Amino acid sequence: MRLVLLGPPGAGKGTQAARLVAKYGIVQLSTGDMLRAAVAAGSKLGLAAKEIMNAGGLVPDDLVIDLIDQRLDAPDASSGFILDGFPRTVAQAEALDALLAKKKMTLNAVLELVVDEKALLRRIETRIEETRKAGGEVRADDNPDSFKTRLEAYRKLTAPVSAYYASKGALKRLDGMAPIDEVTRAIDAALDG
Repeated sequence: MRLVLLGPPGAGKGTQAARLVAKYGIVQLSTGDMLRAAVAAGSKLGLAAKEIMNAGGLVPDDLVIDLIDQRLDAPDASSGFILDGFPRTVAQAEALDALLAKKKMTLNAVLELVVDEKALLRRIETRIEETRKAGGEVRADDNPDSFKTRLEAYRKLTAPVSAYYASKGALKRLDGMAPIDEVTRAIDAALDG
C-alpha cells in the first residue's frame, strides 16, 4: 500500500497515518519528522532547514525530494508507505510521480482530510496545552503565529495539489472534522472501494 495524506497542519494526518501503519504494516514517511530528525542530528540538510521550519516556511523542493528519494530506498519502505507532509506543491507532486516511475512504483491512493480552518487553530491550541500538561516539549513551530503562516502556505502551495491528484482520478476527499474513529472508518472505506 502506497499512500499520500493531504490536509492542512493539524488536520489529523499523523493520527490517521499511525492507524494505517498498524493496519497495513507499512511505514509512515513524515517529511516533517524526517526534517526534524535531520535538524536534531545537525546534518547539513538539517541545518539548512532549521531556520525555515522554525519560521513556518517550506524547505526547498530539491532538499525534500532528495530526502524522500533516499528514504524510499530503505528496507522498511519496500512493502509500502504513507507520505505525510509530502508533496506540498504541484512541482513536488510531479517530482514524486517521476521518482515513483523511476522506481517502478505507483500510488494506491491520495487521501485528503478536509477541515475547517478556524477549528484547526483551536486544535493546535489544544495540542499545545495537552503536550505541556503531559510534560512534553512543544515544537518550535507549534504556536498560533507559526501555525497561521503554515496554514497560509498550505492554502497557496498545497491546496492545488488536491486538484492535481483529482485530475488523475487518485484523490479521495474525507471529512477530517469528524471524530477520529469516523475518519478512520471513512479512510478504510475509501481504500476498500
